[in-house]
Amino acid sequence: MNNRLAFPEATGIAHLRFANAFASLPAAFYTRLAPTPLPAPYLVAASEQAAQLIGLAPPACASEDFIQTFSGNRAAADSQSLAAVYSGHQFGVWAGQLGDGRAILLGDVAASDGGRLELQLKGSGATPYSRMGDGRAVLRSSIREYLCSEAMAALGIPTSRALSVIGSDQLAMRERPETTAVVTRMAPSFVRFGSFEHWYYNNRREELKTLADHVIAGFYPELQAASNPYQALLAEVTRRTAQLMAQWQAVGFMHGVMNTDNMSILGLTLDYGPFGFMEAYDPGHICNHTDQQGRYAYARQPQIGHWNCFALGQALLPLIGSVEETEAALGNYQAIYGAKLDELLHAKLGLASRQPDDDKLLDAMFALMQGSHVDFTLFFRRLGNLRLDGSGGDEALRDLFIDRAAFDAWALQYRARLKLENSQDRSRKLAMDASNPKYVLRNYLAQTAIERAQEKDFSEVRKLQQILENPFDEQPQHARYAELPPDWARGLEVSCSS
Repeated sequence: MNNRLAFPEATGIAHLRFANAFASLPAAFYTRLAPTPLPAPYLVAASEQAAQLIGLAPPACASEDFIQTFSGNRAAADSQSLAAVYSGHQFGVWAGQLGDGRAILLGDVAASDGGRLELQLKGSGATPYSRMGDGRAVLRSSIREYLCSEAMAALGIPTSRALSVIGSDQLAMRERPETTAVVTRMAPSFVRFGSFEHWYYNNRREELKTLADHVIAGFYPELQAASNPYQALLAEVTRRTAQLMAQWQAVGFMHGVMNTDNMSILGLTLDYGPFGFMEAYDPGHICNHTDQQGRYAYARQPQIGHWNCFALGQALLPLIGSVEETEAALGNYQAIYGAKLDELLHAKLGLASRQPDDDKLLDAMFALMQGSHVDFTLFFRRLGNLRLDGSGGDEALRDLFIDRAAFDAWALQYRARLKLENSQDRSRKLAMDASNPKYVLRNYLAQTAIERAQEKDFSEVRKLQQILENPFDEQPQHARYAELPPDWARGLEVSCSS
């Protein structure tokens, strides 16, 4: 059955019809306000693929109407703009009230899949929740969020989307003065774990129930028939979060700031800040320079995902009714995470079946990768070229290792394992290439695009976006974007400053 909407051809901004389901909640959930105008805005980039999700034709994304609307300078028809309140745990410590300090929700519009998508302007000015901040986002972080949102979608990982980046010469002070920008983010909902924590820690059970009922009715209607819908909600969010963590680990993605206010109630990757993709494999790698204790290191992400689900469970406890029922909803996290990661790793190695000693093979592989500081993305992509008969094809893969003899010994075990299931080189490579991206958003690629954009050359942002929209394709004309990072990239650091 085809439930896609038949959008008019060449749909422009004027055809978007905004509603705002979140605005139907009581006034305590948000503050109504308009975005702060962005001086002399200009288009940095717009995603045609994201635009198609809401029926916007490509020409509309370059129009002055588009720029004025998604810079926050012109109110969209029927929009009921607002900033939402929430709270959260930041780096494991209760931070109290937070909220949309620089993001304003315009409302929701019809989506091509028959649902609705909320459109939110990030960097659109101060709100009552800005906590002494200026409410702006800088061009640097805006480009990173824009590119990574679309890159993650192309990798098949649940994520908010990014419609556009609108820039301005207006300056904001961070470590130094930087030009500002607005990112238009899209998601079915921006409700977070911290949205529930806010009402729990303020002892406002009625608002807690109102929010839970809103989320269940709007995004999990099948749970309304459950004997305990709130327990079912926690169980489903726990399931989605566990699977998301496995997807992050399998592609080498590091979020950097897994605070509960950055965790989506829909299991989406949300709030891109100091993220990174693993290069030289190190399970203890910390992608966020601000995270000096390593709470959000790569290897700890699954554990933190579990911790965050417990924080959500604590917030939902008054609705669920008992500690035992709450724990039951949380209890399957590790099994779900483990099963999903096992599925993804088998696909990455081209293994179509499961054998008793597969864990030993995987553990040995990761130990070798760590010992030789092997590039995560290149290793898995090149592994698809290995031939069962040892007749070649793995030279470039072997060259990634310092201890090549150790790799050779592991490769013998891997070939023997492949032969157990009568694996065929050609079909296995095709399957592995569909699981192992050739292109990811490496920090140095983003930095190069940012530096050019800061000089008003946006061509690299747009080119990089196009490459990342097809991460599993060979794209031989862009092969240099899949190479090892240059020496200068070792000095790159990303932090919470944006």
